[in-house]
Amino acid sequence: MRSGIAGLDHVIVAVRDLEAARRGWERLGFTTTPRGRHVGPASANYCIMFPEDYIELLAPAPDGDRPERLAAFLRHREGLMAAAFAPSGNAAQARAALLAAGVHPNEPQALGRHIDLPEGAATARFSLLTLPAEETPGLDCFICGHLTPELVRRPDWLRHPNGAGGVRGLYVLVADTATLLPAYDRLLGLHQVTTTDAVASVRIGNHRIVFLTPDDFLTMHPGLDLDPDLPLPAIVALELRVAQIEETAAYLDRAGVSVLNLGGGIAVPPREANGAYLFFTG
Repeated sequence: MRSGIAGLDHVIVAVRDLEAARRGWERLGFTTTPRGRHVGPASANYCIMFPEDYIELLAPAPDGDRPERLAAFLRHREGLMAAAFAPSGNAAQARAALLAAGVHPNEPQALGRHIDLPEGAATARFSLLTLPAEETPGLDCFICGHLTPELVRRPDWLRHPNGAGGVRGLYVLVADTATLLPAYDRLLGLHQVTTTDAVASVRIGNHRIVFLTPDDFLTMHPGLDLDPDLPLPAIVALELRVAQIEETAAYLDRAGVSVLNLGGGIAVPPREANGAYLFFTG
């Protein structure tokens, strides 16, 4: 893509108790990786891997200084905190493409994550590009390039009992969508951003991000509800692909998880997923 962004790489769910979150998401039918610990920032994670993208359960580590961005989010709530984009090419190529499009990312930054593998300890390495907040309004996001993908995508980690096969997109609540459009037109190209009334849909590779107001979200999804005190902007829902909705629903029912019906899918309520709606769609 001309912007240097290929799609979503992963989404971050901020949690206060990492082990409790792991147990909760495994109950929902997700396979989690071994626990990881970031090099430098005092944060730890479990990941839920898919062939092209993943979910990161992220919590402060018990020792060291907590990352301020994570700590600030958790002072208010748990839930979907941020999105990481995948670069098309390496980080340097993505940065050059973004600069040419009029976007101003920082220089690539190195990040490492220690992970215990069956054959011994290893360090997964990444290259990050930070995007200015004013150039990605409504969305806390950055670009994440994998330098050691073989360490984080193993066949056993890609199979999930609930049938989930990957991330389809995100729903982001904002006060107004009109002010977002120029920034995302510049970031991704005019043809990637479409609007219907006050709902803006941003296509990024095989993924989409839907920006909408709380009223529009509730109109699109009757039967769901929102915390009236939820601060905006907020990523409120994560949409996941499944092969057979009926089989996913049956798995969740056996696990004792109550789901809500959507047109063409089902929703797991936020109380079951650390503050995030999970939409399973075919």
